[in-house]
Amino acid sequence: MSEEKVIEIDLPQSSVGAPMPVALSSEHELFIAYYLQNTPENWDGTSVRVMSDIESDEPIAIVKFLRYKAYLWGPPNDEAFSGHPLAFKGLEPYGTYIIENSKWIKYYEKMNRVHPYHKKEHFEGYKHFIFSFHDTTLEVLSEGYEFEVIKGSLKDARKIIVQKLEW
Repeated sequence: MSEEKVIEIDLPQSSVGAPMPVALSSEHELFIAYYLQNTPENWDGTSVRVMSDIESDEPIAIVKFLRYKAYLWGPPNDEAFSGHPLAFKGLEPYGTYIIENSKWIKYYEKMNRVHPYHKKEHFEGYKHFIFSFHDTTLEVLSEGYEFEVIKGSLKDARKIIVQKLEW
């Protein structure tokens, strides 16, 4: 069996202070939205900006996962990230990754073998993505994702996502 490999994906950096990620999902669709890193010019690090999910004009990522199978949302946060089982393989806080030879995909395929119409090839198109934020980590099994950036608030992003939902 091949060993899992962590590969960073080149996506814009989530805010390292307050990405405030939001997930909206149904049985067939999964979207996330979060603030991107936006360091003001000439910022000297001595002041703090308080973020709001209701009023803002910040850059926000909206990600739609294509044909998602499952997701995990929760720990670890940035301070406990070294406890993640893939941390010693290069997984770090504040990043976006794809995991090659994912044990998680193999686990779901094995669990599904009891299905009378199970076919291993149904799982071959799935990829294991990890989005690590300040306070949470999101892991997703899907065939891919679509990514866009808007400016506004997370409230604005939620409205956009609701319009895109197919349910």
